[in-house]
Amino acid sequence: MSSSLRFDRGHTDDLMAFLMASPSPYHAVATAAERLEKAGFRQVEETAVWDGTCGGKYVLRGGAIVAWYVPEGAAAHTPYRIVGAHTDSPNLRVKPLPDTGAYGWRQVAVEIYGGTLLNTWLDRDLGLAGRISLRDGTHRLVNIDRPLLRVPQLAVHLDRSANPDGLKLDRQKHMQPIWGLGDVEEGDLIRFVAEEAGVDAADVTGWDLMPHPVEPPAYLGRDRELLAGPRMDNLLSVHAATVALAAVAGQPDSELPYIPVMAAFDHEENGSQSDTGADGPLLGTVLERSVFARGGTYEDRARAFAGTVCLSSDTGHAIHPNYAERHDPTHHPVVNGGPILKVNVNMRYATDGSGRAVFAAACRKADVPWQTFVSNNSMPCGTTIGPITAARHGIQTVDIGVAILSMHSARELCGADDPYLLANAVAAFLTG
Repeated sequence: MSSSLRFDRGHTDDLMAFLMASPSPYHAVATAAERLEKAGFRQVEETAVWDGTCGGKYVLRGGAIVAWYVPEGAAAHTPYRIVGAHTDSPNLRVKPLPDTGAYGWRQVAVEIYGGTLLNTWLDRDLGLAGRISLRDGTHRLVNIDRPLLRVPQLAVHLDRSANPDGLKLDRQKHMQPIWGLGDVEEGDLIRFVAEEAGVDAADVTGWDLMPHPVEPPAYLGRDRELLAGPRMDNLLSVHAATVALAAVAGQPDSELPYIPVMAAFDHEENGSQSDTGADGPLLGTVLERSVFARGGTYEDRARAFAGTVCLSSDTGHAIHPNYAERHDPTHHPVVNGGPILKVNVNMRYATDGSGRAVFAAACRKADVPWQTFVSNNSMPCGTTIGPITAARHGIQTVDIGVAILSMHSARELCGADDPYLLANAVAAFLTG
């Protein structure tokens, strides 16, 4: 990957296509896998016996993907360089009994997933995407990418206090989208989804479905220096990791002193505690099996982990011009200023001084500027998969990301240069 600081509009265009192709975590990992396949990676099944051959491999599990490239001559104790991210975003999720409604309106029962900004989902044209589970144990991806649903806001005439006092939304009563007129019919939504997927509704035994805004990403601003779009927290990082891993896998193996890895997990937005989340065993199992497949022992595994470093890449907060007092007075990350190093001494982020040096070296190698983010002491700090990864696997972890505005909105905002700068820094890190 080029280390030039010239803004590569092609990279940001590609990110926009990635966002549009990934309306759910399941689509995100499928899109990443398709790109890695084109770079020579091959899927390995978790239920199969793994061999110790070199090259690019990946594992898919639900909404998570772990991919790695073993260079020629890598020893069993060769350390890893990992870029971690997450595939999920705060949104609305369809309930097990989805058909509801009243007063002649047909609605879809949804549950609130993660810490979404509820008001940003109002009065948007929404599609429906995710996966359905079939009777034979297989899954089918579904993406109805057209206006289908809408969460209608109450008119200001019926809520005169909305502007002076602020909008108040009840998560149960006010967030159920409408999708038509008529009487409520049990099984209607899933029959519709099955028809869209080209399967018999009787074969559908489960679903993981979620509305998504159908408005595409777009450049914004006088000079188009900003990018607005959905799910940038955290598909921006997933895209950067995918692009960087494919790029470094194409370099001569002699230039790879580490085994580069991409780990994109699901369920970060609700605590990571699942079989596809960062707090589950997926990453550790994959890394260990890779060591053992190359003839390694537990001692080799311990040596490899001891030399491993992980970049936990997630979006962070750019300074907001209308709410500057909410930020730390001496740390003001700006958009298009390069990736941010995220620091919290209470370990809400996993970065320490040693990790800072690793990240600084990668940015220096890539000729990429970088910034530091620290929360205002009077406000609680968010967290990422970073501390979880460090504690669960005992590996050095550094929290980084891209500074954005409107985090957890249905439509977020970043600098149009920053995705390219992040991908360059990540590629430099993966190559050591």
